[in-house]
Amino acid sequence: MFTGIVEELGEVVEVQEFADAARFVIRGPLVTADAGHGDSIAVNGVCLTVVDVADGTFSADVMAETLARSSLGGLGLGSPVNLERAAAVNSRLGGHIVQGHVDGTGTVIARTPSQHWEVVRFALPAELAKYLVEKGSITVDGTSLTVSGLGRDADGDWFEVSLIPTTLAATTLGAAVVGTRVNLEVDVLAKYVERLLAAREQPGE
Repeated sequence: MFTGIVEELGEVVEVQEFADAARFVIRGPLVTADAGHGDSIAVNGVCLTVVDVADGTFSADVMAETLARSSLGGLGLGSPVNLERAAAVNSRLGGHIVQGHVDGTGTVIARTPSQHWEVVRFALPAELAKYLVEKGSITVDGTSLTVSGLGRDADGDWFEVSLIPTTLAATTLGAAVVGTRVNLEVDVLAKYVERLLAAREQPGE
């Protein structure tokens, strides 16, 4: 489990491609300081298992389905990535409960800068729109964010977040231009509520 508070902006330093998978070597001195084989590290919101640690880098294998269903398939040498270690039981829950299981991908469709923050609008898959509420939580590329606006237009469903300077500087979202593909994970609590309500509506329940 993660909290969506990005600890470090890492960098992809090697990519090994195979027929049905890929191995990424990622530089992240902070997250690798106490990491070992089998530990979990979220990379742009995707929970990956550490297979090796060496000189401030870690290696992780990614299967073809994950590459296709997330933005990880578009990573290359030098790509910046958001990194977060799995939450410790005694740590603060600074963001919200994040599983590291991507529900879908969205796209940056607009950026509106202001004096002290920037509003970023994302397109999202129609099937995920029902899980978003204004002032609720969503994870974008592993970053826990608050939904500041949402709606639908002729091009489909969208939501907005307001990014403060710290988030712009400390995550990949600061450099995400219009057209950038991002990983989305909706609040798991919303999915549990949906499941429970559906079960109650079943005949004979």
